[in-house]
Amino acid sequence: MENTALVVIAKQPVPGRAKTRLTPPCTPEQAATLAGAALRDTLDAVSRTPAARRLLVFEGDARSWRPDGFEVIAQRGGELGERLQAAFDDVDQPALLIGMDTPQVTPERLTAAMRALADESADSVIGPTLDGGYWCVGFKERIAGAFTGVPMSATDTYVHQRRRLNELGVRVVTQPQLRDVDTIEDARAVADLAPDTRFARALEALR
Repeated sequence: MENTALVVIAKQPVPGRAKTRLTPPCTPEQAATLAGAALRDTLDAVSRTPAARRLLVFEGDARSWRPDGFEVIAQRGGELGERLQAAFDDVDQPALLIGMDTPQVTPERLTAAMRALADESADSVIGPTLDGGYWCVGFKERIAGAFTGVPMSATDTYVHQRRRLNELGVRVVTQPQLRDVDTIEDARAVADLAPDTRFARALEALR
């Protein structure tokens, strides 16, 4: 675990491009505010988790988002699978990657996933989400083609990702399921689970 990097892949919360499934009932500006709060919560959890390196793989201007102790790498590639592959290629060491959609994530949960990845029986870890995707994925070594043919942002993304890793002979350890924020119902449920987060406070301020 001492040589494992923690990676956050995210995009700048810009109105009209961030959390668009929250609109309506949110305005584009409100959705971007919630996305920004979720990103801050995620970065804070990563900041408080022991790791060899902390990286923000970012689309946009990272100057106002980069916390102390984080390296910033620009996202590369077209669709999300290509950007995920590029992130692992660029980090080039054992790494656990998460997105910005689970502001309830904790250092304890991240540490548990990193420990699972460090176990000699694992090549990879992956944590499913309630909507059929996944909130984290990690690899001990770079796996060429790990995301090839996996449909992203679909109700069966997790199933296809597991199938792809099985095809490649990758030993996967599953992490607990979390709920990510896509819809206003998700936002309310996650805020109830983690009422002390910036995300929960931002949602409450919109009511």
